[in-house]
Amino acid sequence: MSSTNVMNIKELKQACKACSLRDLCLPLGVSVEDLSMLEGIISRKRPVQRRDVIYQAGDPLTCLYAVRTGSVKTFVLTNDGEEQVTGFHLPGELLGLDAINDGVHPCTALALETASVCEIPFDRLEELAGRTPGLQHQLLRIMSREIQTDEHLMTLLGHRTSDARLAAFLLNLSRRFGMRGFSRHEFNLTMSRCEIGNYLGLAVETVSRMLSRFQEQGLIQVQRKFITILDADGLREIAGIHGHDARHQEQASGH
Repeated sequence: MSSTNVMNIKELKQACKACSLRDLCLPLGVSVEDLSMLEGIISRKRPVQRRDVIYQAGDPLTCLYAVRTGSVKTFVLTNDGEEQVTGFHLPGELLGLDAINDGVHPCTALALETASVCEIPFDRLEELAGRTPGLQHQLLRIMSREIQTDEHLMTLLGHRTSDARLAAFLLNLSRRFGMRGFSRHEFNLTMSRCEIGNYLGLAVETVSRMLSRFQEQGLIQVQRKFITILDADGLREIAGIHGHDARHQEQASGH
């Protein structure tokens, strides 16, 4: 591996401050020697361009990936050859965890914009984790957190009206941006209206109509792809997020 592709600990501490990989790269209770070995297996890929494929469905699992900058979508193809979006991934989020069970990626990961991705060779990570209990614990905790995030969104989206689904989606993005140190109230939708509709099970016309309605109601401001949340409580009411769900979002955001 070229030394120019290996991140040193100083770079990790500075660049990954808000990344979910910080617990993996800089875990507690790991010796300096083990930390050095961990540092040596994490590499930074060159930036990927919009529409570049990071991995395809059916590819063998060789690495886990973390979005360093930019955003990525994952999708599968239906029997009719239609694309079904399975997720949108923001800076600091892991890709490839769903391939660990079978050793094969079940979906394709595609960059939504110019992005950079950290690669962690899975076999070397697994070997190192097996020899380092502290690292193994951190890895399991990160995996659990990612699964919990997915399950929480699926719970919010299940069996709800179109406006509730879209409100829950916007609040979920807000929470995830906030977790990573970005603004919870202003952010770009790097995915298209069509991709949002595909993910939420809504027609693109419905997504556009709902965004316009939310703006008319004073809940959000829409400037092309730039969203400003003006009334988060109003969105929570539409999404049906109350009590435990609202507290969960605040706790997950660190507020």
